Amino acid sequence: MAETALAPDTRVAITPSAAQRVQTLMKMEGKPDLMLRISVSGGGCSGFQYGITLDDQVNEDDVVGEQHGVKVVVDQTSLDLLSGTVVDFVEDLMGASFQFSNPNATSTCGCGSSFSV
Repeated sequence: MAETALAPDTRVAITPSAAQRVQTLMKMEGKPDLMLRISVSGGGCSGFQYGITLDDQVNEDDVVGEQHGVKVVVDQTSLDLLSGTVVDFVEDLMGASFQFSNPNATSTCGCGSSFSV
């Protein structure tokens, strides 16, 4: 995973590869003002599940930062669980996906989309 500094305002980082993929998705949607929303919800096989969507709304409890030309939005509730996380976009022979490197996770599921603390 490429080294990426955390944005002090969101405490979550995205790599240049993740930013490039988000920009491509925004172009495909035809909405250049979309933001990358990163969240955590209860569920998944390990207790918490990562969420990643494109959004055009900023809620009252959101923290917003910008990295590599992409606005990143994290809600305050998810922020504690995501602090220090780096989000990368990886393409290999098995497919393409966003991957999370979360220092707060004590375990993750095999697919990497859920975790426990």
